[in-house]
Amino acid sequence: MTTFLTVLVGLSMFATLGVMLAGMVGLARNETAGGARSNKLMRWRVSLQGLTLVLFLLLLMARG
Repeated sequence: MTTFLTVLVGLSMFATLGVMLAGMVGLARNETAGGARSNKLMRWRVSLQGLTLVLFLLLLMARG
C-alpha cells in the first residue's frame, strides 16, 4: 500500500510541476489572449497541489 501511495505522490508532484512549467511558458511568451488558459492552468495547479497534499497525508498515516 505504501509503495502505491508513494508512486501516486510522485506522479502528482510531476503533474503539478508540468502544469506550472506550462503556465510559465505561457507567461514567457507573453500571450495576450491567454488569460482564460492561464486561469485554467492555475486551477489545475491548485487542484493538483491539493491532491498531492492529501496523498502525502495518506502516505504518512499508512506508514504510521
